[in-house]
Amino acid sequence: MAARSIASLTLSFGLVSIPVRLYSATESAATVRFNLLAKDGSRVKQQYVSEKDQSVVPRAEMVKGYEFEKDRFVLFTPDELKALEEGSSHIVEITAFIPESAVDPIYYDKAYFLAPDKRGGKPYALLSEAMRKSGRCALAKWSWKAKQYVVQVRPAEDGLILQQLLYADEVRSMKELDIEKVSVSQAELQLALQLIDQISEDEYDPSQYQDEEKKRVLAAIDEKIAGKHIVASARAEETGGGGQVIDLMDALKASLGKKPRPSTAAPAAPGKTAGKAARENVSPMFEAGERKSAKRAAKSDEAAPTPARARARKG
Repeated sequence: MAARSIASLTLSFGLVSIPVRLYSATESAATVRFNLLAKDGSRVKQQYVSEKDQSVVPRAEMVKGYEFEKDRFVLFTPDELKALEEGSSHIVEITAFIPESAVDPIYYDKAYFLAPDKRGGKPYALLSEAMRKSGRCALAKWSWKAKQYVVQVRPAEDGLILQQLLYADEVRSMKELDIEKVSVSQAELQLALQLIDQISEDEYDPSQYQDEEKKRVLAAIDEKIAGKHIVASARAEETGGGGQVIDLMDALKASLGKKPRPSTAAPAAPGKTAGKAARENVSPMFEAGERKSAKRAAKSDEAAPTPARARARKG
């Protein structure tokens, strides 16, 4: 499935303006989500109750307030809050270029991909190559969805990444932990360095790691479905469909098309680093990462047995 742009922006530095399209770099659609139900399987809904008289307060009658002292609030109307919001802008204004390693990853928030829009290919390529050659990334200001962000724009292998950054007051200091200063001997340090070298690798390959907890949850869901431990919600019964299974499918499709775990560790291939070979001798090889696209996974594994949750959906 082709990626969908979520915004059209202009990346600006000096007198150069680069039309770009914004794409989400990560996705949470593969997360397994559970619904809150009553014991009989019926859906439940959230209500807000007044602490004063225990009456249910409709959302339309709620107001927002800021607690400046214990149990003392100043109230704001929707119009007042709207006036305080930062107006969205399609301009991402670069304010400085800094060394690539200058931003501590602890300040990283959500990441996006930037791709050139119409007539933006040449300046986009120029900015990307200039940052690679200089070893620098860009800091920029960006107003979006009623909030102003500081962002980092950095070159990647295939293009540019826009990374939202946290503000200083959003990141805690480790000094608050009062960590004890303890000295180590030279012999202890040397042994630690040897252990580090033994399992060192030259790069991070995210496809070598999988969410083992998610795999266990999906397996348990399949067992529940296969054992007919299914409770239909009241709404599903009224509409006559197996909605309780359909609700899960979008979150479960990513489990299709997985490669089996090797039974034994593979021998080190010629040219493989000693650290990587040592790691494979210490522990089993991690499974290949699951495919993000459910459609591609289904096509590549049509002959595989259909999971119980998929069969339940078809039934």
